[in-house]
Amino acid sequence: MIYEFEGRTEKEAIDRAAMELGIEKDEFDVEILETQRSGLFKKGFVKIQVHTGDSSEGKTSLAKAETPAPRTGKRSGSAGSSAGESSGTFEKNMVSFVEGLIERMGYGGTVSVLYREERKLGLKIESEYSSILIGKKGKNLDALQLLANVYAGRQGREDLRIILDSENYRIRREESLVRLAYTVADKVRETKSSVLLEPMNPFDRRLIHTTLNDITDVETKSEGEGLYKQVRIYYRGLR
Repeated sequence: MIYEFEGRTEKEAIDRAAMELGIEKDEFDVEILETQRSGLFKKGFVKIQVHTGDSSEGKTSLAKAETPAPRTGKRSGSAGSSAGESSGTFEKNMVSFVEGLIERMGYGGTVSVLYREERKLGLKIESEYSSILIGKKGKNLDALQLLANVYAGRQGREDLRIILDSENYRIRREESLVRLAYTVADKVRETKSSVLLEPMNPFDRRLIHTTLNDITDVETKSEGEGLYKQVRIYYRGLR
């Protein structure tokens, strides 16, 4: 499900969402829709959009493209299996699933665990076709990641977010977006105008909002519909 909340700060909006929804902060994804600084004649606020994991929207169509689950010979939740064995089986299944996806795309490659966190599992794709698997602006990698998360949910791990990376694309993309945010902010402050950025996924948009959050004379707002919205960076007072 998708909900919207407001607060004077990002933390206040997130705290309000957790309290009203009755769930922990790490159980939902947050997208910043708009930020506005406080001024002499107006109060500052942050508007966020919260995505919880209790909706199956979009999963039906994605499931049709899903690769059959690898057969392990036992269920991860069977009696007598330890939590470590269950986690290990799940990780092997995820690796096999992603490798199966890229194989069915016609490209070779290997997948391995990049990192483990309480609510995240990072997987690294190594392939001579990495540039194709990443795609323009990472859209192919995002699509593969979406399918991987659908599969993880079908394995009973909707609480865990799967992050796919290749050739350190995620880190390079973050650094590039931070530079872009500051460059455009400088242009907006100089011209006292606004600039509409290219369509981005929720994570990239949130990075833009957060990067510019402390610049007092610049504000940001997400515009558009669907997954790939655009961020408008505008000079404060220009509405």
